[in-house]
Amino acid sequence: MTWQQIADSFIGVFTNFSPVYLLPTALLFALIYSVFRVLKSNEAQPLIAVYVVGVFFICGLCLFFPAFGGAVLLCFVFLLSAFMLLLFSQEIKRSLYNSRKQHVHSGNAVVWNKPETEACIEAIIKALQNMSKNDMGALVVLSNGNLPKQILESGTKLDADISQALIEGVFFPKAPLHDGAMIIDEHKIVAAGCFLPLTQNNEKYPKDLGTRHRAGIGITEVTNVTSLIVSEETGIISIVKQGKVTRYADYNMLRAVLQEYYWKDFTAQNGKKRNQI
Repeated sequence: MTWQQIADSFIGVFTNFSPVYLLPTALLFALIYSVFRVLKSNEAQPLIAVYVVGVFFICGLCLFFPAFGGAVLLCFVFLLSAFMLLLFSQEIKRSLYNSRKQHVHSGNAVVWNKPETEACIEAIIKALQNMSKNDMGALVVLSNGNLPKQILESGTKLDADISQALIEGVFFPKAPLHDGAMIIDEHKIVAAGCFLPLTQNNEKYPKDLGTRHRAGIGITEVTNVTSLIVSEETGIISIVKQGKVTRYADYNMLRAVLQEYYWKDFTAQNGKKRNQI
């Protein structure tokens, strides 16, 4: 095939373009853009390079070999894009869950009282450390109002103020709700005894991590929350964010995580936490 024929094929793509092709072309570019966004948000630069080369290679085949046709181009690009998206299915699922808010605050912002927030932080830390000393298992999830409705409904609704006594009471051995997860959303314990999805990456974590840990890990893999776990067997406190487990958490580590949770959207100018809606 001569360069003149290649040029003619390239020009023919535009001269023979029909309005009928508008919708498929728009869908094709939307698909390619979506894949780029997923790969970029997950910092997968090597895969971005592979994807770009793959798309250009398929387009080149259609230019050099017109017999392939546009339908074949669409099929190959779709298959390549589907493969890339499949590699990041967990991350995509997490993004979808994050976009689903289960409640809406009134007004444009929620006024947060600093002493009240500090009291919540201290209550959570003291409860976790007391349970650690007494080898009481616990699983606390710091939610942003973005948990699926079915998870909240799997437990018992509390909608109670955060207190050390209540947290320890819920996880007291043989208490009705001690086996499930406690869900904290801002200044409230919204539910307890909730069932969470278990992580499917069993080979990635030590075998001595039980069901409580695997549930605490699993929920962070599908939505943007933080899990605080106390081992019933060892008393070790673990912090889990985005599937990454940090064990042997001490007071300073717990305080840093809770301060980030409560104050990351805090604005010093007006003392308000911006709504995440």
